[in-house]
Amino acid sequence: MDQLLDRFRERVYRLCLRMLGQHQDAEDMAQETFVRAFRSLHTWDSGREFEPWLLTIAGNRCRTHITSRGRRPIPHEFVEDVADKTISWEERNSISEEVRLAFSRLKPHLHQAFTLFHEEQLSYQEIASVMNCPLGTVKTWVYRARRDLIEHLQKRGVYQGEQNIV
Repeated sequence: MDQLLDRFRERVYRLCLRMLGQHQDAEDMAQETFVRAFRSLHTWDSGREFEPWLLTIAGNRCRTHITSRGRRPIPHEFVEDVADKTISWEERNSISEEVRLAFSRLKPHLHQAFTLFHEEQLSYQEIASVMNCPLGTVKTWVYRARRDLIEHLQKRGVYQGEQNIV
């Protein structure tokens, strides 16, 4: 158990934090993930990789938590560094807030797929395994998340570029 915790604790916590946006909630859901995993370890198919199974549990716990609290996820610090260092601190905070707002408007499954792809750097196939859905669905969800984020940022005047999301 200690080895599993040591090996996967950080990855599970990061996923929960990205989905929930609050440290306390992320810690709670990460803990619940490991409790559920240990209780259900007998159901894990040892012919399959452990990590996608564990991340599936984490994603499910987070989606359930989001539903139970009656609101969409509040993403964590997705914009930690702005490329243009000439803009002011206030402008950077404003951009970060707009990105957080855009993420908060995503449906939970789009948010999770986007996070697993861009933040956790999982392949589409790994995400399909984690989210228990077809590969094509994952590609569509990541595409839609990108499109929705860009559209929101364009409407708010934060992003003026073209919508090149391929």
